[in-house]
Amino acid sequence: MKKYCPSKKISNPEVAAVFASYPRKIKAKLMFLRQLILDTAAATEGVGVIEETLKWGEPSYLTPKTKSGSTIRVDWKKTQEEHYAMYFKCTANLVDAFRERYPREFKYGGNRSILFYMDDEIPVEELKNCISLALTYHLNKKLETAARWTMVEKLRQKQNRRTAEKSLA
Repeated sequence: MKKYCPSKKISNPEVAAVFASYPRKIKAKLMFLRQLILDTAAATEGVGVIEETLKWGEPSYLTPKTKSGSTIRVDWKKTQEEHYAMYFKCTANLVDAFRERYPREFKYGGNRSILFYMDDEIPVEELKNCISLALTYHLNKKLETAARWTMVEKLRQKQNRRTAEKSLA
């Protein structure tokens, strides 16, 4: 797993307290997922600012200004020590879309999560695509699954071009 370089401090003290409560090894893995969510949001046009809060006591990531996406949560449970997870709204059919696109790349927890085991090598680009799909869910939920993936790819490419143009200016 790649190391994370936090670009944004956790500003919500309740969220910071939850992260501080995790065992060190788990905290590092969940902080990596957190950073991936924040970086992917910044690289996906139309998502806007991410709000970091707690839902059901779990670190959660929402798109309150644009309302473009479905909530993403990350957590580890003491009762399931062998893995940690990224959770999605089960009625959004996001995990079904992930499973269809990436049947072997991830392990899934029913229709609501992607599971990561402690020694897993996370397929980062594929996970970024899943995160982008969740963060743009309300922009494209009426499209067929294949068209939703195409839209996500276009939004990420467009934002990447803008970022590259800004760095050249």
